[in-house]
Amino acid sequence: MILFFALCFVGVAIAGFTAFVIFWPLTLVHIRDRHAGTDADFGPGAFLAPAALRWLLTGGYRATGDGSLSGLATPARIALVTIITGLSLAGLLWLVSEVVL
Repeated sequence: MILFFALCFVGVAIAGFTAFVIFWPLTLVHIRDRHAGTDADFGPGAFLAPAALRWLLTGGYRATGDGSLSGLATPARIALVTIITGLSLAGLLWLVSEVVL
């Protein structure tokens, strides 16, 4: 039963990944088009850049004051947190199953 719940959390992480793949590129294109040259501009190859992901997780997009950017970045942030949480909980349940069983 523990491994079933771990697998369910992997499914949640996959759903988060799907949402992340939809919203994060849209956010990056919005930044490129409307906020070029600011602190939010991460340049080419920013999809998995640690600085860009840190900026997203910490909510750095709120400092721009752009409602459209916030509307794109907030779902991307929720999706990234969902991925991290889902995989963390799946790993934790896997470890519990190794110890208990």
